[in-house]
Amino acid sequence: MPLKAPDTILAPKARRSVKKQTHHGKTHEDPYYWLKDPSYPDVKDAKILKYLRAENKYYETVMNDHLDLTEDLFDEVKGRIKEDDEGVPWREGAFEYRWEFKKGAQYRTWSRRSLDSNGNTDGEWAILLDENEEAKEHDYFKLGSLEVSPDGAKIAFSADTNGSERFRVFVREIESGKAFDIDLVETSGEVVWTSDSKGFYCVKVSEEWRPYLVNHADLNGEVTPLYEEADSSFFVHIGASSSDKYLTIRSADHVTAENRVLALDGSESEPVLIAARRDGHDYSVDHGIDGFYARSNKDQKNFSIYKLEVGADLKDWTLVLEGSDQRYIRGFQLFKTFMAVDERIDGLDQILVWPHGKDPYHIDLPEAAYEVGSGNNPEFTQSHLRIVYSSMVTPPTVFDYDLKKHDLIVRKEQEIPSGYDKSDYTTERLIGISRDGTKIPVSIVYKNDWKQGEGRPLHLYGYGAYGLGMSPSFSSARLSLLDRGFAYAIAHIRGGDELGYGWYEAGKLEARENTFNDFVDVARTLVDEGYAAEGEISISGGSAGGELMGAVLNQAPDLFKAAVLHVPFVDVLNTMLDADLPLTPIEWPEWGNPIEDEDAYDHICSYCPYTNIEAKDYPPMMVTGGINDPRVTYWEPAKWTAKMRATKTDDNLLIMKINMEAGHGGKSGRFDRLHEVAEEYTFLLMAFNRA
Repeated sequence: MPLKAPDTILAPKARRSVKKQTHHGKTHEDPYYWLKDPSYPDVKDAKILKYLRAENKYYETVMNDHLDLTEDLFDEVKGRIKEDDEGVPWREGAFEYRWEFKKGAQYRTWSRRSLDSNGNTDGEWAILLDENEEAKEHDYFKLGSLEVSPDGAKIAFSADTNGSERFRVFVREIESGKAFDIDLVETSGEVVWTSDSKGFYCVKVSEEWRPYLVNHADLNGEVTPLYEEADSSFFVHIGASSSDKYLTIRSADHVTAENRVLALDGSESEPVLIAARRDGHDYSVDHGIDGFYARSNKDQKNFSIYKLEVGADLKDWTLVLEGSDQRYIRGFQLFKTFMAVDERIDGLDQILVWPHGKDPYHIDLPEAAYEVGSGNNPEFTQSHLRIVYSSMVTPPTVFDYDLKKHDLIVRKEQEIPSGYDKSDYTTERLIGISRDGTKIPVSIVYKNDWKQGEGRPLHLYGYGAYGLGMSPSFSSARLSLLDRGFAYAIAHIRGGDELGYGWYEAGKLEARENTFNDFVDVARTLVDEGYAAEGEISISGGSAGGELMGAVLNQAPDLFKAAVLHVPFVDVLNTMLDADLPLTPIEWPEWGNPIEDEDAYDHICSYCPYTNIEAKDYPPMMVTGGINDPRVTYWEPAKWTAKMRATKTDDNLLIMKINMEAGHGGKSGRFDRLHEVAEEYTFLLMAFNRA
């Protein structure tokens, strides 16, 4: 039986107030447009706040009946987290750095100690920044950048204290703790010091939350504009080159980029353009011992790496490493004696090491299916490469790869204090067949006593957007489902980049429905092959993955036992028609521009989850959002919930929780986040009558 709404508690009912919009001679209606506060991001409309609080109260009342289970799950999940944890130390200049979680702390403490001329430790750990102290006066705290000045005497850090992703920058002397009189608010959080340690660069965000203006700030608080991006569809990001000699400025939307560089030693007054933007040309740059390199898709959609001169014509870039249909180059970093490349060969993560003057080679890794990527490698002169590795049964492991000995040295494996034996679990790689015949990879993990063909619970996760692939990685929290008889699967659907850039292109714009069809057809494959019984699959996704959830619920609601929609981007049509929202212009290359393109309007209308809610039965749902979320604004989950509750014909449970002090990622403290996971798992167990 589906999970029913309690008949003793009255669910909130939002009032209808239809707003009509006409585009291309066609009219669509939005009955809950009023839930968008015109003063956003300052949400102060009393009627809106009253409705959101009523939904939160309903959520709490329903979930209160299962508080014991939630607390048991929270204790389990928390018990798998080492409370007094610390990261692997790393060297940068004359110091060694580390972060640590002290027992019971929600946030990290950052420290350093000095090194002697031989690189040996020479002194005690001294605290640079205690996030717990910084967070004391706030319900939410997120550290953006933490950067030590080149002279080692100062730190600059940025913090978001409400989840809006608008960061304030602070600068302090390390020894004395003295704060500089600098008032930089409304930034993206990125900070890059100048070589002389007398100033730094940061990026201002607009009122609509678009990073658009690179500023230089000195230690007296004087701010000077350096570069402004006028195109409202382009966001600006900054960084330091691997050599630490250049500031890199990247302006980009999802498919086109333009890069500039500026010497950090002050020898140049204006940033220099690498290559002018050209529609569809996506590239990024780095600087090493022998000049500039770029990762670019100018000749191959799966990207290649080139060496170049600043300002040179694209045809004069020298090919260094060529991508192909099988080789997808995801990123690279330059070092004094080698280059490291993160790539994916036939869908499998690989790391390529290329020593200067020698042949390149891949690092051998211990399992057949896994996730791996370059880790924290701040030293240009280091003789090792730090990588981070995990699989669906192997906890995250930090390795240092010794380039001389060709050895992988384990620096840290995530400890599971409550105990974990990977041999108790099995992971498989399956293939689902989408309705157009495309083979869709599926990663699945379960405990060894889970049996195929017995109708056991299965949870299916998906994302499928922006070229962000979901690799088969480990989750200690997930063990709480596996230990209760669930299998957990990840559908590697089109729209991600698991099988290369073409996999991404095959799930965007006019091909967007492929993403939804892939997910539904993977679920049907899992049923056909006995991994789940029909109607016994729960599903979840967040942000664009929440859009996926909404679309597949509209398409095949009877296929699923329950659904969790985290900060779901479900109001695609109205959002893409609102050019004043910060993310809309930059999103048009992903979804289409329905303002100017009638075909895009018709296409988005055909699948937009909010637009296509129908009077039919839907499975139980849990929906989340954040009132300060600048990425998926709070009214999207609110409007979805209001319209769904008023339209669906079943009496299955529908609950929504809006975080009133948080944004896109939910609560900020590590234990607070784990409690939200426990609430989600409680809902899933309720849906399978296992609560």
